[in-house]
Amino acid sequence: MKGEILKLLKESDGYLSGQELCERFGVSRTAVWKVINQLKEEGYEIEAVRNKGYILKSVSDVLSKEELESSLKTRWAGKEIHYFDRTDSTNIQARLAGEAGASHGTLAVAEIQDGGRGRRGRNWISPAGVGVWMSLLLRPEISPISASTLTLVMALAAQKGIKEATGIESQIKWPNDLVLNKKKICGILTEMGTEFMEIKYVVMGTGINVNQEEFPEELRETATSLYLETGKKYHRSRIIERILEALEEYYGIFVKTEDMSALLEEYNEKLVNRGQEVCVLDPKGEYRGLCQGITKTGGLLVELSDGTVTEVISGEVSVRGVYGYV
Repeated sequence: MKGEILKLLKESDGYLSGQELCERFGVSRTAVWKVINQLKEEGYEIEAVRNKGYILKSVSDVLSKEELESSLKTRWAGKEIHYFDRTDSTNIQARLAGEAGASHGTLAVAEIQDGGRGRRGRNWISPAGVGVWMSLLLRPEISPISASTLTLVMALAAQKGIKEATGIESQIKWPNDLVLNKKKICGILTEMGTEFMEIKYVVMGTGINVNQEEFPEELRETATSLYLETGKKYHRSRIIERILEALEEYYGIFVKTEDMSALLEEYNEKLVNRGQEVCVLDPKGEYRGLCQGITKTGGLLVELSDGTVTEVISGEVSVRGVYGYV
């Protein structure tokens, strides 16, 4: 009932009668009053006026299942939400949901992650109240070979969603990061569950540094937040909503061809290293070259000093700028 009342308050152009809420949900005025007080405690500014009812005046940075459900306008992304005040990892929770039969588009989101992970098993610091820590469960009917390319699709969606929610134009660092002013604000980790050589599910985990005011000293050269770069605080739920809307759009395009062919131009336009010299950190040997963009299968094209062009495949390979992270 709390989520439904919140949605009605958001959609109302004026005061919402307490009696109307009682009749709609078949509860007493005391029950409605308790829900209103719960919403106030969570950070919603709700004004109550005798003989008029309730009106939502403003919303602070509330991240909850009810907040997301009351605002999402997607068709399938986030239609089922698993919210956690604290969890080990939203990717783990989304995988468990996938094994239990959860539907395509199920979202796991947390206020705090104790065991968040990035690419190649690196820890991802996920404190309370400042970031977006979420994982989306997909059940794509595509070849397992194409699944890793979904990381690039999610990067496009995150870039567009952040821009639409905040006005901030970040860039993509291939294959799974977003950067702002040459520092990382977002990381994406895609994992897959298979059975008999077919995809059971894909989990796309996304971590976004939104309102952090500081980072540990060892991360200050490479990581930042939207707040640190702009001096403004942002609503995390709004960022999630815009990202999921963008993902539905891009995912629909991707599954038609199972590659990046229809998204190639847009992705390359947002690629931070395109046209610049990069350093490829390959376990077989480090080398440099000129970044030319991605292929339709998601590989990175790098032109070597002798004029030959090689395709870098993500996995154990990392790409950095010659003089730093970007």
